Amino acid sequence: MHRFAGKRVAVVMGGLSAEREVSLDTGANVYKALLENRWDVVAIDWKPETSLAKLLEEQHVAVVWNALHGTWGEDGAVQGLCSCLQIACTGSGILASALAMDKVMSKRIFESSGVPTPTWRLLPHTGPADASDAVAALADFSLPFVVKPANEGSSVGVSIVEDRSQLVAAVQLARANHGHVIAEEYIAGTEVFVGILDGKVLGSVEVRPTTKFYDYDAKYKRTDTKYLIPPEVSRDIVVRAEHHALAAYNALGCSGHARPDLRISPAGEAFVLEVNTLPGMTATSLLPKIAKSIGMSYATLCEAILESAS
Repeated sequence: MHRFAGKRVAVVMGGLSAEREVSLDTGANVYKALLENRWDVVAIDWKPETSLAKLLEEQHVAVVWNALHGTWGEDGAVQGLCSCLQIACTGSGILASALAMDKVMSKRIFESSGVPTPTWRLLPHTGPADASDAVAALADFSLPFVVKPANEGSSVGVSIVEDRSQLVAAVQLARANHGHVIAEEYIAGTEVFVGILDGKVLGSVEVRPTTKFYDYDAKYKRTDTKYLIPPEVSRDIVVRAEHHALAAYNALGCSGHARPDLRISPAGEAFVLEVNTLPGMTATSLLPKIAKSIGMSYATLCEAILESAS
């Protein structure tokens, strides 16, 4: 019997981050799947200027299926709230969620744990309007490189800088979002994403976007992105990538479901970019595709994630 059988489940979605619309999509899919499987489930759209604690208490919730993405949902904040309210919550715990969301801390932990990750450099969140501080700080940083906010997901605010003339706009875009900014070595090659559930690798998917990289539009809006399961690289490389992905998951102290993102260089080297502790569950999302490839239905995946709540 499922450990939360007979308990009221709240699918919490929406939230306050730049990823609100994606979260609503994830939440609607999860809510529908649980409802169809006859769970006592309520959908909670956490909107600005509302109290999530009050919404949860009003619904007499026993467990939260956390369908939030980004800041104030994926970063340990809601996990801490649920802990204070003594309500179980899906996904990683407070510390692991915070560490995974903060790309600066993630990078430091990956490096200290021997997990391969691209070379990077930290920039402050604020600076002069012309981003002249970043231009000076990155004068010796080899092109091409990626500029991105340290505390956003879904590729929000991410740019690839191939020419120095693109740097100012890239930094300004990243600084318009949440947290510090990092510049990261651009690894040309194959994009591979690994699905993990309860400390075990479910499988991997290679993504081939028609855009320069797997950006927000490619993830959620375009229909021409190709998904290859298993990835069309050698089995040895896939095994290596999955090993590094699981090592990153464990180094951050993750639990439940997660999706590490990797780049495979033309030489076959696997680099972990980040670990998503609340990966999307939309119609185009990667974790459900990986689960389906091993015979796990969307509803079964939702229930397995619910089982892992703590």
